[in-house]
Amino acid sequence: MTDNVENLILEHLRALRAGQDRLESEMREVGARLTSLEAGMAAGRRDGAHNYEEIIRQQSSIDQIKTRIDRIERRLEIAG
Repeated sequence: MTDNVENLILEHLRALRAGQDRLESEMREVGARLTSLEAGMAAGRRDGAHNYEEIIRQQSSIDQIKTRIDRIERRLEIAG
């Protein structure tokens, strides 16, 4: 009888350990996926910042061209 109880306890402990191992494995996978998502978000932010920088650079070029056109129009006295 005692052997049966001990075997039953061991069987339950093994099942608990197997469940715990499975959960630990799943948590590692979730952690890896979360890290991947964070890296993707950082890359997206970096791309967005680069795009914004390019827009600012283009706007600066447009402003310089507009200034030059205004100056040319004044010299030619065609400003409206």
